[in-house]
Amino acid sequence: MSIAEMIKSHPDVAGNPNEPLALAVRHAMFCSAICTSCADACLAESHVEKMRQCIRTDLDCADVCTMLYKVATRRTGTNEALTQSALRLCIEACQICAEECERHDHDHCRRCAEMCRECARDCRKALETFG
Repeated sequence: MSIAEMIKSHPDVAGNPNEPLALAVRHAMFCSAICTSCADACLAESHVEKMRQCIRTDLDCADVCTMLYKVATRRTGTNEALTQSALRLCIEACQICAEECERHDHDHCRRCAEMCRECARDCRKALETFG
């Protein structure tokens, strides 16, 4: 089952799930999980004290991504202003997290940065649908 199909089945959506927004929601869910996993992997590194800021940005990004996917999947009524703000905040959190992760030479950080950049890109595309 895809998130787009779930949103499409909502009575207030009338079969139009806003595909770019649905993709941003999907990637925000993935990004939340990957950032959480990266933070956990950072805790296991031998020099964990050097990973403190990375852990913080990973967890902050995970929380913002979670907030976005929860807000953006609600389709009863409308709250476009909040959805747009959530998308902008997710872009910012993902950029900050990607930049921090790119400072570290760990495979988990590289993967996290990649996911964050992908999520930010999709959030930008979703923002464009609001006109």
